[in-house]
Amino acid sequence: MSEFWLISAPGDKENLQALERMNNVTSKSNLSHNTKFAIPDFKVGTLDSLVGLSDELGKLDTFAESLIKRMAQSVVEVMEDSKGKAHETLLANGVDLTSFVTHFEWDMAKYPAKQPLVSVVDTLAKQLAQIETDLKSRTAAYSVLKANLENLEKRSTGNLFTRTLSDIVSKEDFVLDSEYLITLLVIVPKSSFAQWQKTYESLSDMVVPRSTKLIAEDNEGGLFTVTLFQKVIEDFKVKAKENKFIVREFYYDEKEIKREREEMTRLLSDKKQQYGPLLRWLKVNFSEAFIAWIHIKALRVFVESVLRYGLPVNFQAVLLQPHKKSATKRLREVLNSVFRHLDEVAAASILDASVEIPGLQLSNQDYFPYVYFHIDLSLLD
Repeated sequence: MSEFWLISAPGDKENLQALERMNNVTSKSNLSHNTKFAIPDFKVGTLDSLVGLSDELGKLDTFAESLIKRMAQSVVEVMEDSKGKAHETLLANGVDLTSFVTHFEWDMAKYPAKQPLVSVVDTLAKQLAQIETDLKSRTAAYSVLKANLENLEKRSTGNLFTRTLSDIVSKEDFVLDSEYLITLLVIVPKSSFAQWQKTYESLSDMVVPRSTKLIAEDNEGGLFTVTLFQKVIEDFKVKAKENKFIVREFYYDEKEIKREREEMTRLLSDKKQQYGPLLRWLKVNFSEAFIAWIHIKALRVFVESVLRYGLPVNFQAVLLQPHKKSATKRLREVLNSVFRHLDEVAAASILDASVEIPGLQLSNQDYFPYVYFHIDLSLLD
């Protein structure tokens, strides 16, 4: 499972024995893989300041998780032709996310533990805010480019009634610069091709004989040219419509057609040029944001442990990785029973003996007498 539970308990002898007991039970019952989670000794400051930091870290945790989810989604959207491989590119410090979490080490260079906690939190908050600002500007520019390209591509993939004709027609299909003659484009249903060939010359006076040519077709019909005198255009349109032949309004403008083709070429080129740098930026900054998020989790454990267990600072953090979703309820019951002594009054009103493991009183209730935080990497899938 790509889910982790980050817990802590006091570091005195009794609770270290409880942690050992937890490890034995979870190992024998194959409930989870447990490892120590190293957190530096920070400058605590006052308890009042820790209460304020607790609230701030909660908000920063939510923000960081939301940011990395958005960045992961951006990677998927950018790698549109290789979406299946997108999550393989989501790494933290060059390793997969699970490995980074299970082998976490505090980065003293980025976030010096000797600084006041408020300064460390401020550094993380500013880093994530800058990443979000850059993410918005970079992805917005790419999204506009992608949308413009998609609009042009859609115009090239519709039916003959709506699609652009710039990539279908050529100058040779039309009589141009004539004072009297004009070439029209007519959409004819597939079932009426033969009827068109037999009747188009007689739909109106002054239609040029043998002037029709099929220049494109799709599943529904074909696009035919026909040349006639300009003064009978309206009469021809009416008669054509009566026979279910639709004249497509189109004026051959060589400059406009050239401009449209060049626009498509430019957009494809711009997208290709932006793709590599944007994807590299997303990979690098996803890693930075994810690393910052796990550091925030570590800070939350430290702050909550001090607030819960008091001074001097003495606690042990442990990272648990449940083996399977169906075992999480049982794992929770084991933890609640092992650490019920941390809050006997509350535990006594919640815990029961509905599940039995030798030497343990287990509970079906969702109760945390210990410090607990959740890390769910499946949210990035």
